[in-house]
Amino acid sequence: MSSKIDDYINKQPSPQKEICQRLRELIFRILPDAREEMKWGVPAFADGKFYIVALKDHVNLGFSIQGLTREELALFDGRGKTTRHIQADSTANIDEERIVKLLELVDKRVQ
Repeated sequence: MSSKIDDYINKQPSPQKEICQRLRELIFRILPDAREEMKWGVPAFADGKFYIVALKDHVNLGFSIQGLTREELALFDGRGKTTRHIQADSTANIDEERIVKLLELVDKRVQ
């Protein structure tokens, strides 16, 4: 685990700090060999396939979407051309089942 990412997460206010911690733990539970690094000023995982960004009132878990089908793109929030996301504004509304499915999908499909 990266100390730079620890620093990023620890500097966040509540509840963003706790959300970031939970998402990071979830990523490593599903993809234990994922490499993490600071990229684009935020924590990124698995060579940039995933990222976590703390915003003013929520946290986005972002996903690279290159090569996904239109049906697969509909599983995400946002309308980005290269990334999409899901958002959480509390630890209580983190949909772990949805996140696991999306992590597995993107890990297998995106190069």
